[in-house]
Amino acid sequence: MALMITDECINCDVCEPECPNDAISQGEEIYVIASDLCTECVGHHEVSQCVEVCPVDCIVLNPDIVETEAQLREKYLALGNP
Repeated sequence: MALMITDECINCDVCEPECPNDAISQGEEIYVIASDLCTECVGHHEVSQCVEVCPVDCIVLNPDIVETEAQLREKYLALGNP
């Protein structure tokens, strides 16, 4: 699954630089995650880095975008990663 940021986001700016795929950006009111770029850090890290650094735990799995680990790895490779 791709991750999403809930409206509990406090715009603290710590998640954006942690994303190895540049999937996180400032939205109209809160940060947002581009599902086409989010691999949940598969291929980069053992755990999702944005989730690890979020002080309010507002980054959760997006229930509307269900992806297996294999699909996330395919996305990782499609993004030009080795």
